[in-house]
Amino acid sequence: MPERRVVITGIGVVSAIGIGKNAFWQGLIAGKSGISDVDAFDTSEFPCRRGGQVRDFVPSQHLSADAIDRLAPVAQFAVAAAKMAVEDSRLNGNMEPERTSVAMGTTNGEASVIEKICSVWVQEGYEQIDPKLLKQYPMHLIPAHVAMEFGAEGPVVMMPNACSAGNWAIGFGSNLIRSDEADVVLAGGCETLARGAFIGFNRSFAMAPEMCQPFDKNRKGLMPGEGAAVLVLESLDQAQRRGAHIYAEVAGFGVSCDTYHITGPDPTGRGAVDATISALKTSGLKPEDIDYVSAHGTGTKPNDRVETLATKKVFGDLAKRIPMSSIKSMIGHSFGAASAIEAAACALIIENGMIPPTINYREPDPECDLDYVANEAREHKVDALLSNAYAFGGNCAVLALRAMR
Repeated sequence: MPERRVVITGIGVVSAIGIGKNAFWQGLIAGKSGISDVDAFDTSEFPCRRGGQVRDFVPSQHLSADAIDRLAPVAQFAVAAAKMAVEDSRLNGNMEPERTSVAMGTTNGEASVIEKICSVWVQEGYEQIDPKLLKQYPMHLIPAHVAMEFGAEGPVVMMPNACSAGNWAIGFGSNLIRSDEADVVLAGGCETLARGAFIGFNRSFAMAPEMCQPFDKNRKGLMPGEGAAVLVLESLDQAQRRGAHIYAEVAGFGVSCDTYHITGPDPTGRGAVDATISALKTSGLKPEDIDYVSAHGTGTKPNDRVETLATKKVFGDLAKRIPMSSIKSMIGHSFGAASAIEAAACALIIENGMIPPTINYREPDPECDLDYVANEAREHKVDALLSNAYAFGGNCAVLALRAMR
């Protein structure tokens, strides 16, 4: 039996530049910045206080009153993005429970909940902790809430693979369909801003004070963000039978772990190279087939340098002719949600033939000398692309998408 093909038929997004695929896309091609002073918690003691905070999300527009009461913020993002994606796919009411699965990625899970639990415990005693918080904290409940929303009875998985978690979830979900274990998978990632992340990146001096400037010579670090994205992954045969709109095909997926350092990438780019080569191999694509690369592009000195180096190692002379941009310059780094949001952007790039820019790019870096689509969106036909995600611990995941053929 030939391996089944996997396509994207629905997109749902919660981001700092727009809620829903249309607002998100318009923000991307306009080069809109979603970076602002964070007020989700007290940031007054931090030297760097800005991030990609989601400000236009109104839970009641997406969730029932009961769901709003039961779900913590990141689960609200996840369920809302899933509902938007399913509505976009026009699959409502047409998913066979046993053949429908959920795969989500995150880094911090319900971090704001554990922070609240600890605060009450320290200040008032553990007897004063609201039992509801204890039911919101476990991160495995995030995909479970999505599954319950749609009655999905297939495998339900949470991938806590840090900053590559979204790609891991999409890759895992596509493999469920390829192996005929599911017909539909709701796959993506979710994250909310958390005090712990601000502490960690401020203390490690990896956080930019004003803006994120991927690949720029004067980049000063990443900018934390939040949000969610869910893709409806579907078998091609089912999508064609029901006349679904197909954004793109999930052509392949590659992963690796460079085992170099708990936070820093291997300076040779070994992990990134291995994951990219694997994505090309599983997709059947060649380097010359790739029309665009969605960069991990965090804005930190070592990550941007290593990503540039790895791209050159894989693509050789082609590297300087392939457009490459980082949407983290606009929405910040939403950690476990980042590559899911970027996958949504990639599907829309193929759909619309436009590449979003890397904003805040002002001065070239001799060590980062590729085409980063500086500051303005570019019309460009994209038939095949790669989306990079690199995480702490050297966990790399690269997704390959292509236009339907």
